[in-house]
Amino acid sequence: MKKGAKLSVSILLPLIIGGISGYYTAANIQSWYVTLIKPSFNPPNYLFGPVWTSLYIIMGISFYMIWSSTKSNKNKLIGIYLFQLVLNFLWSFIFFKYHAIGIAAIEIVVLWLSILTMIMMFYKNNKWAAFINIPYLLWVSFASVLNISIYLLN
Repeated sequence: MKKGAKLSVSILLPLIIGGISGYYTAANIQSWYVTLIKPSFNPPNYLFGPVWTSLYIIMGISFYMIWSSTKSNKNKLIGIYLFQLVLNFLWSFIFFKYHAIGIAAIEIVVLWLSILTMIMMFYKNNKWAAFINIPYLLWVSFASVLNISIYLLN
C-alpha cells in the first residue's frame, strides 16, 4: 500500500470508530447524561467532540508510524493498538448507551492500562509514535477520574 493511502487508512480508522460510537450514543448525552450529578471539573459537553477528534487523528498518525515500521515486532504493536481502540469504542456504549457507570469505570481503567502499555511498547519501536500518544493518555486519565466521580455522585 502506498504511503498516502496507508496514512489515510491509519487516520480514518480511529475517526470512523469514534464516529460510530458517537453516532450510537449521542442521543443519551442530551437525554440521560445531562441528568447526572457531575463534579465541578466536568467540562462542557461541546468540548468532547473536538478533543476526541484531535486525539483520534494523533492516534492514527501514531498507528501509521508503527504500521510503516520494518521492525519485527510490528504485528504485536498493531495488536495492542487495535486492542486499546476496541476498548475505547466499547467504553462509550457501556457508559452512555447502557448507563453502566460502574462497569464503565472499571473498563476505562483497563483502557488506561492498555494505552500505557501501548505507549511503552511503541517507545521501543518508534519514540515519536509513543510520545504523541501522551495527550491521549492524559485525557483518558482525566476521563477516568470523571467517570469514577460520576459513579460516586450518582
